[in-house]
Amino acid sequence: MYKIVKRVALNPTVTRIEVDAPYVAKAGKPGQFIILRANEEGERIPFTIAGCDPEKGTVSVIYQVVGASTEELNHLKEGDYLADFAGPLGKPSELEGLKKVCVVGGGAGCAIALPLAEALHKQGSDVTSIAGFRSQDLVILEDEFTACSNKFIKMSDDGTWGRQGLVTAALEEEINNGANFDEVIAIGPLVMMKFVVAVCKKYGVKCVVSMNPIMIDGTGMCGCCRILVGGKMKFACVDGPDFDGYEVDFDSAMVRNMMYRPWEIHKHEEVCNLFKKQEAK
Repeated sequence: MYKIVKRVALNPTVTRIEVDAPYVAKAGKPGQFIILRANEEGERIPFTIAGCDPEKGTVSVIYQVVGASTEELNHLKEGDYLADFAGPLGKPSELEGLKKVCVVGGGAGCAIALPLAEALHKQGSDVTSIAGFRSQDLVILEDEFTACSNKFIKMSDDGTWGRQGLVTAALEEEINNGANFDEVIAIGPLVMMKFVVAVCKKYGVKCVVSMNPIMIDGTGMCGCCRILVGGKMKFACVDGPDFDGYEVDFDSAMVRNMMYRPWEIHKHEEVCNLFKKQEAK
C-alpha cells in the first residue's frame, strides 16, 4: 500500500499527488513512468513521473480526469492509500550533451514536459519552454516552467493566457529568429506532436516525442502499447516512451487511441453516478 501524502488540484480536471514510494523515488529518472492502481479492483494506469524527492521518499504524479479509473483516483484524499505503485518503468530521456533545447508541452502534457525542462535547466542547458492551453482556467505549472526556463512562451487558443495561437506558431517563430535548437522535445496530444514534428522537419531540427498509448502491463509482454516507428513495431513501455518524432506514425497511433473511447465514456458515467449515489446517502 502506498500512501498519498499530498494532493493539490491544479485546475478543475488536473490534480497532482505525492506518493510515499521511497524505492521508486531513489531510482526514477526524467521521462520514466509508473503504473498504479487506485484500489485492488482497479485497472492499471500508467503515469509519467512528474518528480522525485529521494530524501522524502516521495514521487509526484500529475493526472487529468478523463475516464473511470482517473475518476476513482481523484476521489482519494491525503492519507488514503493506493493499492499498487510500480516503477520506474521505461527508458529515461536522453538529455546529456544538449546545450540548447526547446521543450513544447500541450495541455496536460505539460506535466510530462516539466521534469524534462527542470533536468535540462539543472544540467546547464539553455531551455526555451513553449506551453499551450485552451484557456487561462486550464493552465498548470506556470510558476514551475518560469523557474526552469531561460525563455518561457505562453500560448492559448482563446488568447486569455499569453499569446493567442498554437504552440507550432511559436516554435516556428523561434526557429526563424535563429534559435538554433539542438533538439525539440514535444509532449502533448498526438495531433499537436504530429504538427510540431512537421515544423521541425521543415527546418531540419531534431525532434523527440513522448508516446503514451494505451498500456496494460508496462513490461512489453501484452503488446497493447505498440506503435509504428520507422515502419517497425515498437512498444512504448520498453522501447520508449521517447521516440524520434520523424519516425512515428501518428495517424495509426491516433486511430488506436480512439478505439476504446465510447467504452471509456460509458464507464466514466457509471463511476460518476456511483459516487453521486454514495454522496447522497
